[in-house]
Amino acid sequence: MILAAAGGTQIVFIIGYIIFFAALMYFIAIRPQKKQQKKQQELLNSMEKGDSVLTTSGFYGVVIDITDDTVIVEFGNNKNCRIPMQKAAIVEIEKAEA
Repeated sequence: MILAAAGGTQIVFIIGYIIFFAALMYFIAIRPQKKQQKKQQELLNSMEKGDSVLTTSGFYGVVIDITDDTVIVEFGNNKNCRIPMQKAAIVEIEKAEA
């Protein structure tokens, strides 16, 4: 009878450890990543024509046109260097001066 009670106690501790580590992983890994994704999405939603942007590949350019999931960015002084790219490729935005 004592052995049966000890086995039940071990199961409770194992379940407790699993719950503890799941909560720990949530607060260390998942929650901060979701906050970062939300911040990045807000940044992309605030993008307007004329804003200076930095792409994931390290290029600086100016936004010429915006659609639902793509932007056309003009790079350098050459007005013919306009490249369409996904919004997700934008990592920083500097607002255009009025």
